[in-house]
Amino acid sequence: MNRPSLSEALSRADLIHDLPVLDAAIQRMAAEIDQEIQGEHAVFITVMHGGLPFAAKLALAMKSDMEFDYIHATRYRGATSGSELHWLRQPAAALAGRTVVLADDILDEGKTLKAIRDFCLDRGARRVIVAVLCEKRHGRCVPGIKADYCGVEVPDRYVFGHGMDYYEQGRNLPAIYAI
Repeated sequence: MNRPSLSEALSRADLIHDLPVLDAAIQRMAAEIDQEIQGEHAVFITVMHGGLPFAAKLALAMKSDMEFDYIHATRYRGATSGSELHWLRQPAAALAGRTVVLADDILDEGKTLKAIRDFCLDRGARRVIVAVLCEKRHGRCVPGIKADYCGVEVPDRYVFGHGMDYYEQGRNLPAIYAI
């Protein structure tokens, strides 16, 4: 299968949020989360792969004492639409009785994020704070999941860049685009 061209996608994509907007949103979120978890030794969990750029910037902007780990669960596996959830890596950090800050790139329908949040709660997390770079507002989100902190909203279109991929390409783009 030939992978679609990122340059072709960019030529027909709309810029949704540029880097200064995203960086300002991340700084705001970091200050708000710091305020909420003040005095705790939280576990900061990055959702791989898409959450990596956002989580890195968020963690560097935070002042709180945190332990770091990551989780990798996916429904997409290089496609643009999801299927069943595949668990590739679970966190090693002890979650029982602790606050978990879960950092991911996007809250779309929420199936993967809900499963990951529920996994953390099942492992005894006292609470899970969900922080996402962006959220689609469309009414198709599964019941029982919401972002506690959201950087920006994006349209109900296929979005990529700043962690989100276009056929496993473009995660390193500094902005968010939509086609």
